[in-house]
Amino acid sequence: MQNKLKIINDPVHGFIKIPHEILFDVIEHPYFQRLRRISQTGLLNLIFPGATHTRFHHAIGAMHLMFTALETLKQKGVEISPDEEKGAMLAILMHDIGHGPFSHALESMLMDDWHHENLSLLLMNRLNDEFNGELSTAIEMFQGKYHRKFFNQLISSQLDVDRLDYLNRDSFFTGVSEGNINTQRIISMMNVCKEELVIDAKGVYSIENFLTARMFMYWQVYYHKTSALAEFILVKILERAKYLASEGVDLPATENLKYFLHRGKSAATDEDVERFTQLDDNDVIQAMKLWQKSDDFILSYWCQCVIQRNLPKTIISSHPFDENFIDEKIRNTNEFFGIDNGKELVHEITRSLLPYNTEKQPIYLLQKSGEVLRLDESEDQLLSGLIVHKTKRYILTFPRL
Repeated sequence: MQNKLKIINDPVHGFIKIPHEILFDVIEHPYFQRLRRISQTGLLNLIFPGATHTRFHHAIGAMHLMFTALETLKQKGVEISPDEEKGAMLAILMHDIGHGPFSHALESMLMDDWHHENLSLLLMNRLNDEFNGELSTAIEMFQGKYHRKFFNQLISSQLDVDRLDYLNRDSFFTGVSEGNINTQRIISMMNVCKEELVIDAKGVYSIENFLTARMFMYWQVYYHKTSALAEFILVKILERAKYLASEGVDLPATENLKYFLHRGKSAATDEDVERFTQLDDNDVIQAMKLWQKSDDFILSYWCQCVIQRNLPKTIISSHPFDENFIDEKIRNTNEFFGIDNGKELVHEITRSLLPYNTEKQPIYLLQKSGEVLRLDESEDQLLSGLIVHKTKRYILTFPRL
């Protein structure tokens, strides 16, 4: 019989144990192995060359942090059964299983606004059938239907193990040290009060550090003007390809990508799901390489931008750009390339971030007295008052002429 209680060596967390056989079985499944071929950070490696890590890395890391968090809570006297532990670890392991190629950018394009969480749930239910109901508790926790709320909060909230892993991991692989947080310290401060996740009050500064680290990572990495541009171009490429396919243009692509380019608007069928689980970043890269030579100027321009990393210019501002300024860029583009649809190549992209939401799932601090306080109400907080406002940036992109 195969030993399924393996140990994985992870560059961020060190050695990761797989304490339940079912976890190993899920990891071995083709649905999960596909995540090895899906980048965690899309095209970020065009800006930060080290950012070539995958969703597979991240899911395993998040599972490890879930295990660590549950061990901490047990030591603090929170009763957690082996079945609950297994369920929570499975839920976080599979939380991204429905991610499409290049993560968020392409979900809506390929699957008509199917969010990856809906797809993850759909795939979890399929796996649950395959594994004879062993994932039922995990699915309840993932959906927030489990009677003990803190399990879902560990999976998805403003302070969950998903964020704890990707911040550290993305910081490690991009080399951006501002995102480096002390996950062990944060996890050691976790507690449960009335079945809700809380933080021991003395951990207040670790939490603030985490929230500001996340804010810096967003503006410095995920929303970096060139990162925003690369993600935007990907969406434009698929939009254009889908439009050309609908006009009857035969674009070379792998069979599964072709299927989605020609797919109309409709609810998901079994074939959709089957084909979606066969798609990964390689299908899209292959297509972009071929489409560089497309007769369609717009499509070939965008594909060359990505494949040759010859990206358009960008200007970033905290205010929207003047209409006349944008029109001038469009005129220049038309003249330079001798085209009349230059407006397809000039765009204003927006990015906004609310670092800490005081309304939706606020973070609670557990006082020595046993009383629970919201983070933004704590007298000890230094920064939380400053990060409750939304910041918005405008990025104008236009060809280099």
